[in-house]
Amino acid sequence: MPTDKRARQRAAREQKQSEIQKSRKRKRNTRRTLGLAVLAAAIVGIVFAVNQGSKAAAPTTTTTTTTTSTSTTTTSTTLKPGVPRCPPLAGSAQRVILFEGAPGNCITKTSVFEATFTTSLGNIVVSMPSASSYAAVNNFVFLARYRYYDKTTFHRVIPGFVVQGGDPWGDGTGGPQHYPGYSYTGNTPPASCKTKPNQAACYQPGDIAMANSTGPTTNGSQFFFVLSGGQKVLNQEPNYTIFGKVISGANIMDKIGADGSSSGTPKVKVQLLTVTVKQVAG
Repeated sequence: MPTDKRARQRAAREQKQSEIQKSRKRKRNTRRTLGLAVLAAAIVGIVFAVNQGSKAAAPTTTTTTTTTSTSTTTTSTTLKPGVPRCPPLAGSAQRVILFEGAPGNCITKTSVFEATFTTSLGNIVVSMPSASSYAAVNNFVFLARYRYYDKTTFHRVIPGFVVQGGDPWGDGTGGPQHYPGYSYTGNTPPASCKTKPNQAACYQPGDIAMANSTGPTTNGSQFFFVLSGGQKVLNQEPNYTIFGKVISGANIMDKIGADGSSSGTPKVKVQLLTVTVKQVAG
């Protein structure tokens, strides 16, 4: 049988071995914890770097994507700051439908433009002499060169009255951002149109005029073609700026008008694919 001394020695050795094992286990746990901490820090660093890279790559203009009421997706860009710069004569490469303010003077006051409305039914060509209403022609050329009217629709069509378009949102409201983001003041036919409706300055079939909400100070981007018969109503309320006349494609205008309704909701929604403008005089 072992002596008490040997028993004590054995117990001491076993206690020492136990302490060694515990020490080794603590070191292993410490190394594992440190490894996990380093890994977590690396992951956080990678995520932070990716986020910073995305911010650095963001464009200087503000771009938002909105879904229109006609179930199409439109990209709107706000030009900053202040009065937007005039677009290139050949047209902007980027479509812009939201602006910080009304355009400056981008055309001469003696110029004459032709605008070609390419629709899903055919083309309508309009002559727009800036002398007829400089503010309206200047504004229309500005928006057309920014491709504002591309891929829109004629949202309000009333037979024997008007064919209206020019709202990227697609329902005449301008959407929550109130496209194009500004309004301007245009001129109107004389008040004498009520008593002398047949004079040249009054509304005639084939005229193109600016639509507005409460008068010529609220002109924006929406326009309308006057259909045969529409002049009788419009001459009683000459509140809309005339800025051009259809010189080709009146039959296309009439076809669009024939698919309208008394409520203004078209039976067939005709697409306005593009509007291109060219200066032909001045």
